[in-house]
Amino acid sequence: MNTINPRGNSSLNTSSSDPDLSAIRIIRSSRRTLSLQVKNDGQVIVRAPRHVTLQEIAAFVRKNSAWLHKHLEKVRKEKELNAASPVQPLTMDDIQKLADEALRVIPGRVAHFAPLVGVTYGRITVRNQRTRWGSCSSKGNLNFNCLLMLAPPDILDYVVVHELCHRKEMNHSPKFWAEVAKVIPDYKERQKWLRTEGSNIMRRMTG
Repeated sequence: MNTINPRGNSSLNTSSSDPDLSAIRIIRSSRRTLSLQVKNDGQVIVRAPRHVTLQEIAAFVRKNSAWLHKHLEKVRKEKELNAASPVQPLTMDDIQKLADEALRVIPGRVAHFAPLVGVTYGRITVRNQRTRWGSCSSKGNLNFNCLLMLAPPDILDYVVVHELCHRKEMNHSPKFWAEVAKVIPDYKERQKWLRTEGSNIMRRMTG
C-alpha cells in the first residue's frame, strides 16, 4: 500500500516493480499541475496544487514510477562514481570566474564559426549547468556552459559548431550531423571526449 503523510514527508511501501523510495517532499502552491523532481542528492519532490489530495499525489507518483526509478538510479550511480573517483568541487567564486572567462572567449568563437556554418544567431548566454554543454533556441539564441572553459579549445569549438548547426536543423538527424561534419570532420572523437572526460568536469559543478 502506498501512503503519504499530511506533513509532506511521504513514505511509499513499494513493490518490486516500483522505485526503491523511502521519502517524498510535497510542496503545495497555486500551480495548476503536478510535477515530480529528483534532486542531485536523491531527494524526491512533488510540486502540487493546493486542492490535490494525498491519494491523487500517490497515484501520480505510481504512474511515473518508471521515470522516477530511472532518475534515482542515475543519482545512485553518480554517488558511487563520486565515492570511487572523487573530484574537487568548484566554489561559487570558481564558477563566477569561469563564467566571466566564457563571456570573453565564447562570443569570439561563435562569430568565427557562424559564417563557416552559414548561419546567423541571436543572443549568447553563459550558464552554469550540470547536464548540458550548450543549447540553441528556435529564435537562434545560444546558451553555453561556463564549464567549457575547463575543456580543451577543440572541444569548445565542437560545442559551438554543434549549437550553430541547430540553426539549420533543430534535431539530431543525419542532416544535422552532416552539417557538423562539414566544419568539424572529426566531431565523433570530440563527442567521445565529452562523454568520458567531460563527465568528470560536470561532476565538479556544485549545487
